[in-house]
Amino acid sequence: MLSRLKKIYAEFPPLFWIIVGTLFIDSIGSTLLFPFFALYITQKFGVGMTEAGILLGMSSLFGLIGSVIGGALTDKFGRRQLILFGLVFSALSSLLFGLASDVRILYFLVVIVGLLSRISTPAHDAMMADILPADKRQEAFGITRVVYNYAWIMGTALGGLIAARSFLALFVADAVLSLTVAIILYRFLPETKPASPMEAKRGESFLTTIAGYRIVLRDLAYVGFTLAGMLVLIVYQQQYGALAVYLRDVHHIGSKSYGVMLSITGLEVVFLQIWISRTIRKYPPFLMMMLGALFFTVGFAMIGFVKGFTFFLLAVIIATVGEMILFPTNKALAINFAPAEMRGRYMAIYDFGWTLPATFGPAAAGLILDNYNPNLLWSVGGSLCAVAALSFYALHLWLGRQRRFVSAPVEQEVSTTA
Repeated sequence: MLSRLKKIYAEFPPLFWIIVGTLFIDSIGSTLLFPFFALYITQKFGVGMTEAGILLGMSSLFGLIGSVIGGALTDKFGRRQLILFGLVFSALSSLLFGLASDVRILYFLVVIVGLLSRISTPAHDAMMADILPADKRQEAFGITRVVYNYAWIMGTALGGLIAARSFLALFVADAVLSLTVAIILYRFLPETKPASPMEAKRGESFLTTIAGYRIVLRDLAYVGFTLAGMLVLIVYQQQYGALAVYLRDVHHIGSKSYGVMLSITGLEVVFLQIWISRTIRKYPPFLMMMLGALFFTVGFAMIGFVKGFTFFLLAVIIATVGEMILFPTNKALAINFAPAEMRGRYMAIYDFGWTLPATFGPAAAGLILDNYNPNLLWSVGGSLCAVAALSFYALHLWLGRQRRFVSAPVEQEVSTTA
């Protein structure tokens, strides 16, 4: 086991592991807050979940705008400055949220924080593309998912302990961790933006850079790829909201059992993600996207007609296999679509494809759960994932032979038992 970990470590550049380490620290901070933010709003300000939901939705909506701006800034000015700005601003915004004394202040804060909190997201993704060759990106994103799941396990546990004493302490802890990461990256993180013929356009205005999104939107293959991914994501989001309500109200399975499901799927990712990423990297990526979507189809469709905790657990385990296949491949493919000088803007559209389902998916699920047969939510979800699987197969037929999407040959590992 140790020799395998050493081999994996040696396959990636030192800068990648610095990014992974700081991602772990920063993710602990975000997972300290995320599960408890709605609880903080309702408890401190005495408002209901409807108003808390509006605030969270506003944050996501303005985050979409911030990500679009950030993609253009990434391509024009580079990665490093935006990443450092995002970390420092994250620390400041955490403190402002924790010190807010009136719910009306939160409406102002979610607009500003929503705009600026995601401005560095495309820079992170573009930097990963800059430092890694195409054949290592899929596995690299698998590693970052494992790291995030470790942080999720630690962060949520610590967050529960801290929140029981003080919500303000949660925000202070997140701010300290963000500043710690900013200091580390300020010392060790170089600018990775590749030089290109587009450097001649350095003098172009920022509005001209923004207008470059027209090139991204005219890339019909990439738009189709993004839309197919959104079909899967709008279903995937239900695992972290609608599923808990559905299990409680329809099958009388409480939050404790739901928490056990999430813990088991988190461990599933921790133990299997790297192995799965290394196994699938030699196969055509669009076919792997199709396979992941098919696992989603089976897992989420099952929820609508099975009964009992064991079968619901099996359903989410199956869906998590799809998650481990699809998500790292999805991000690696998105980067492969992008010309080097437009990685920021392409990854901003990729981020848009993630955030939009998170913004509107919960409301759509609530509409079905409140007004129709609740089982319909999962049959519709399974159908959407099936459509996505067909779309990925169509993309394989269309683009699969292009060099940028052909899997690189994988060297055979030397047997340690010889």
